[in-house]
Amino acid sequence: METRRIEELSTGHVDDLHRLYQNEWWTETRDREELPQMLSSSDELFGIENADSRELVAFARVLTDYTYKALIFDFIVAEPHRNEGLGAQLMSEVLGEPRLADVEHFELYCLEEMTGFYAQWEFTEELGDLRLMRR
Repeated sequence: METRRIEELSTGHVDDLHRLYQNEWWTETRDREELPQMLSSSDELFGIENADSRELVAFARVLTDYTYKALIFDFIVAEPHRNEGLGAQLMSEVLGEPRLADVEHFELYCLEEMTGFYAQWEFTEELGDLRLMRR
């Protein structure tokens, strides 16, 4: 499959993203009507579409101060296209984005079974005494 990166999502892409979200436990409750606000409030968007069908097949977004921290959210590859290298392509797009070149730390959170995938780009669980906290 030939792919291309997109930085802005069309209405069709937002529909595709909602379908991607419906297939994941961590995003399945997201409301389609709230997605445009979420997208417009994110600092950087990374989409990969099928070049022929224009279907969104992978997506990530970043919240950042462009200096110290960049937090990667919603890193997702469509189920039928996993293990085709799209995750690696997407991460390369995120980490290679020129607007993020000066960021000191990229961060994300994931399930334990995904730590090996992210370790390829030197993400680590070894953060000393730091703990994720949520309210």
